[in-house]
Amino acid sequence: MTVTAVIFDLGGVLTESPMHAFAAYEREAGLPEGLIRQLNSTDPDTNAWARYERNELDVAGFSAAFEAEAAALGHRIDASRVLAALQGELRPAMVYAVRRLRAAGFPVGLLSNNVAPMERTGRLGDLLGLFDAIVESSTEGVRKPEPEIYRRALDRLSEAVGHRVEAADSAYLDDLGINLKPARALGFSTIKVVEPGAALAELSELVGFPLDGTA
Repeated sequence: MTVTAVIFDLGGVLTESPMHAFAAYEREAGLPEGLIRQLNSTDPDTNAWARYERNELDVAGFSAAFEAEAAALGHRIDASRVLAALQGELRPAMVYAVRRLRAAGFPVGLLSNNVAPMERTGRLGDLLGLFDAIVESSTEGVRKPEPEIYRRALDRLSEAVGHRVEAADSAYLDDLGINLKPARALGFSTIKVVEPGAALAELSELVGFPLDGTA
């Protein structure tokens, strides 16, 4: 065992990646493949998406700014369709792993870039109830990959479990390399989630027991 706490991203880790829904919308609307990803990664600290995730823009402000960014590249985007694509289906294997870690006494946290505080009801509410601490960009005013939000995640998790949780003792899972880089620099063991089974195999090695339901 090399880590004693685990922090998860939400979209693309515990739920299906919105990138698939983005791609489907691009195909349907006749937009260039990867346009939404391009817009999200251009001027990543000041673009419409970044400001929305820090709660500096409301829905109307984001929609106007995001559509203007697309128009500047010569394309017409419906921002409401982009926002609708953020709702991904839960990945049962990942949820099982969170339950397994919790049952084994591991502190578990959730660190998410989002555009509004997450609902604490329904199926998502059941998932959120598994975590000792939840840190959301929309309520913090900072977002990944800003190092401060990872520090806050550690602080909140430490407060929740009653002892200090250090980055060096923690694993962080995300589907985006840009979000893993600052976590790694702070001392986290990081896992890029591309395929859930492979990611859980890596995490199993770090925590010292299987997380895939085999034991």
